[in-house]
Amino acid sequence: MTGHDFSTPAARAPRENIVPMINVVFLLLIFFLMTAQIVPPAPVEITPPPSDSDTPAEPAAAVMYLGADGQAHFESVTGDAALAALAALPAGTDLTVRADAMLEARRLAALLARLGGLRLGKVTLATDPATGAAR
Repeated sequence: MTGHDFSTPAARAPRENIVPMINVVFLLLIFFLMTAQIVPPAPVEITPPPSDSDTPAEPAAAVMYLGADGQAHFESVTGDAALAALAALPAGTDLTVRADAMLEARRLAALLARLGGLRLGKVTLATDPATGAAR
């Protein structure tokens, strides 16, 4: 035999156990997934009107936002384009209207009349039960 000594194995570096590190990374991944915002943020700041009802509104397939200035927001469009986008929804789609408490009632009534001309299902006005009980 020439030059190789097979009698003693070469010394290996001890292996580190990486399972705890993988567990920590997995827990961090779960934490960030659970705290991530799944619903896109509201296009305009809304303070819902107060309500004495303790029953929360059922979630609807579509949500329209109305700012205090009466401007309608639906998905990524505003104004009359928002109403056109609502008209393009399938017939019978339920809608939740999230209107600001400072919106004039006549402007809300006019918009609800326009929504009545669309082929929507149930239209619900979202309110804040927490502020209504505090009155």
